[in-house]
Amino acid sequence: MLDTPWLLELWRGRLVETAVGTTATAGQQTPRGRSGPGHARTAPWHWVVALAGCGAVVAAALAASPATGTPVPAHATPEALAASAAPDPSRAQLPLDCGPFPVKTALSVPARLGDGRPGTVVAVHCATETGTPPDAVFLLGFGPGERPEVVATLLTERENLTVSRIAVRSDGAVTGHAQGYSSEDVPRFRPDISLDLTWTHKGGGWERSQTAAPVSAV
Repeated sequence: MLDTPWLLELWRGRLVETAVGTTATAGQQTPRGRSGPGHARTAPWHWVVALAGCGAVVAAALAASPATGTPVPAHATPEALAASAAPDPSRAQLPLDCGPFPVKTALSVPARLGDGRPGTVVAVHCATETGTPPDAVFLLGFGPGERPEVVATLLTERENLTVSRIAVRSDGAVTGHAQGYSSEDVPRFRPDISLDLTWTHKGGGWERSQTAAPVSAV
């Protein structure tokens, strides 16, 4: 009668030997009929090794955050934040050329967006004493040393729009309302363009869509 424990040890040794042997080293050739270890025909026990590897990957993906000790989700739920927990617009270098005039923050919305990171959506303009200066809208994040920096430009002042509302939706999209002028001849107190704006994060940037809205007095 064959010794069952001995057979078990032999099988385990064969398993380790075969698993190690699937890794090619310099000078070795891939057997004909195979494109590489990833495409080789596998024995049923190979699935045990594969599942163990998948388990390690999943465990790494759900590893606890060193700072909080809690799992970090792949997609966090957008939520409002206190201003103290988000980038401060007054400390950021904003790409707005105001010449001798200071930059004024018109609207500021601190929030945690879909990637789980704190951010601030801010509408700013040049603080001139006359006229209606157009707004620019930026998304701020924390850069090196926790210093606020611009991570996306959502609206430039060159579009000559005044932003009156900004919000972050539950799906992470940024919405806003803006009014403007079709020409220089339109009185500044009577804008004739009114837009509802939506910025949606896609890929590595933000995509803007807009619809016409009823015009109201400034």
